[in-house]
Amino acid sequence: MPQREFSLSDRFLGEIDKAIKVLAAPARAARPYPGAVAEPAGEPQALPADEARLAARLMRVNHAGEVAAQGLYQGQALTARNGAVAAEMRQAAAEETDHLAWCEQRLAELGGRTSVLNPLWYAGSYAIGALAGAISDRVSLGFVTETERQVESHLQGHLQRLPAGDTASRAVLEQMKIDEIRHGAKAGALGGMTLPAPVQAAMRLTSRLMTRGSYWA
Repeated sequence: MPQREFSLSDRFLGEIDKAIKVLAAPARAARPYPGAVAEPAGEPQALPADEARLAARLMRVNHAGEVAAQGLYQGQALTARNGAVAAEMRQAAAEETDHLAWCEQRLAELGGRTSVLNPLWYAGSYAIGALAGAISDRVSLGFVTETERQVESHLQGHLQRLPAGDTASRAVLEQMKIDEIRHGAKAGALGGMTLPAPVQAAMRLTSRLMTRGSYWA
């Protein structure tokens, strides 16, 4: 059977559907929730109110980062020239969906909420990803490598800031960190280029803006 060719309008509607699923539908993880392993009794550990508030804000930031990751990978997959690169972007997005679901679950356990700025983070990241992919696959993969390197550093910072008793959030972030390191290494192995220093600096600035915005809103 010949493979169906999708029209431009079909592809546009498909991208809208993906955005709606990320921003409006509960994420579904394919892997078990790491927080359950950290709290084997099955009851989320109660934290003092101030610690729960801090943990919820940190997890909201991480959830926003995963929303941005979905936008980045979907944009890159759309404009990737090499089918293997597009498939890798979609696979990474699928694994990042686990992170999205885990962060949502932990936020609910902490009595927190997701960021009202998530549509902005998704749209901006999608545009950046599509542009990077349109330039070249090497640039697109380089964005993944550098993004994951910065995310790894960001997660390490949050692990240090989490309340000592918040074992569930810690377990989630530890697994996310392992996955991000793997994604970055794979993108580098596929030929991702080292981005120029000014681009890396711009990415760090953008990340700080997103982090601060999501922490409070």
